[in-house]
Amino acid sequence: MVKILSDSTCDLSQDLIKKFNIGIIPLYVNLGNDEFKDGVDIHPADIFKWSDAHGQTPKTAAPSVDDIMKFLDKDSDDEYVIFTISSSMSASFNNCRLAVETAEMSDRVFVIDSANLSTGIGLQVLRAAELAEAGKSGREIAAEIAKITDKVRASFVIDTLTYLHRGGRCSGLAAFFGSALKLHPRIAVENGAMHPEKKYRGKPEKFVTDYVSDMEEALKNADPGRVFITHSPCDPEIVESVRSYLESLHHFKEIHETDAGSVISSHCGPGTLGVLFIAK
Repeated sequence: MVKILSDSTCDLSQDLIKKFNIGIIPLYVNLGNDEFKDGVDIHPADIFKWSDAHGQTPKTAAPSVDDIMKFLDKDSDDEYVIFTISSSMSASFNNCRLAVETAEMSDRVFVIDSANLSTGIGLQVLRAAELAEAGKSGREIAAEIAKITDKVRASFVIDTLTYLHRGGRCSGLAAFFGSALKLHPRIAVENGAMHPEKKYRGKPEKFVTDYVSDMEEALKNADPGRVFITHSPCDPEIVESVRSYLESLHHFKEIHETDAGSVISSHCGPGTLGVLFIAK
């Protein structure tokens, strides 16, 4: 049997986690001296409240080697495929490899650097789960995922620059002028790292619409299996308008809405929305 695991940055809904029997290894979120497990005893609303009260961005930390080893059964014949957030963003990938080496299970545990974050990871996790259901081995699954890693399209448009500024990813001057001019950056993942692509203006209903419309050609040529709307959180009417737009393309078999987890939320803040998919 092949078991699919992922660290908690994959941002999959509980329904999808249960449907595909995915094991989730939580990262840690530190609010000052208090430590919490992502998605277990802390959620984005708690992070926003603390960040606004303290004017700081929370620190996140990878699961420890011991944490990861608890998900691996040495005495079984099971194989494991483990997904992590991009290795350039966290020690999660390296800790997973260390856990596998420590457990002496390198022959049947395959650790995959997603080179992505949020449901950019989740798309790969679900593809792996489907391959496991189809009877593929861990090695075969890892090989198939390697073919799509660089085809995952993950981007987000941000409502406020405040949280990027607090986290040191945006200068105070840029944050000031960005807020004054109502600028909203589009952040994309490329080669395992986040970088700004474009800036939009206006109120949320406008800049979100512009952001999604800019992707129309790419969406029409995407893998038709599924697309994600991931947000942290946004006005339900805006999310519904994005869903309606995606439905109007008559392209995707599945349209999923998920909440962004602690990693995206702590750095990008509330009102962040992304549309994530796999290119053909």
